[in-house]
Amino acid sequence: MDNLQHIALLVDADNTQLSKLEDVIREVSKHGRIVVKRAYGNWKKETLKKWEDELKRLAIKAEQQFDYVAGKNTTDIALVIDAMNLMYRGLYDGFVIVSSDSDFTPLAIHLHESGVYVMGVGVQSTPESFKNSCDEFILLENIDTEEPSVTQKQPAKTAKKNTRSQKKAAEPVQPIDEIHHLLRLAWDSYQDDDGFAYVSNAGSYIKRVKPDFDVRTFSFKKLTDLIEAFPKLYETRSAGPSIKVYRCKT
Repeated sequence: MDNLQHIALLVDADNTQLSKLEDVIREVSKHGRIVVKRAYGNWKKETLKKWEDELKRLAIKAEQQFDYVAGKNTTDIALVIDAMNLMYRGLYDGFVIVSSDSDFTPLAIHLHESGVYVMGVGVQSTPESFKNSCDEFILLENIDTEEPSVTQKQPAKTAKKNTRSQKKAAEPVQPIDEIHHLLRLAWDSYQDDDGFAYVSNAGSYIKRVKPDFDVRTFSFKKLTDLIEAFPKLYETRSAGPSIKVYRCKT
């Protein structure tokens, strides 16, 4: 969903990647204005010591949470309590939970039931329960980190090796057959008298059914590009400026 007016971004520092933090902010900002940025963790931990400079640079409020009992993570509880307090203020129309921890599933469900838009951000291996409790789930693997400057030259062999690594990383981690099935279901539901359905409607439907769907997983920029890459399965045509429709073939 785009044009959210007030987004609360809540980061579980124990279960996300520091190197992706700025990219997450840029990605979420495509959907609207982030007015709350908070990260939760026990900053005295050795594993979180590198976070301080980045949190200061990105103007993210660091919420300290001590581990009262060894082996027990109280960070999750602190994030949940804050999310509930923010929700009850009634000032925010979107909540973003940056974590790969399924423990946030009940929180996402409760926020969703309150009528706000819920977005999760985590790795591909995040449990399905958390992914499906969100309106949208963005995979960290699909968020590009900043590419090196063109002035930084690499030896030819190194560059070739990196290219192979990039191609390997871009390989789909989700079966595309499932997406084809959902495209057909969407076409069955939304086709007009001429047998064509809007690609935008199909995209919205797939996102509702599969919140972690992202065409970048399959190395495409837009859903239209994915559809047009399979001319044996789909017929496409323009229905206006920047508007595409498609029809499933046999």
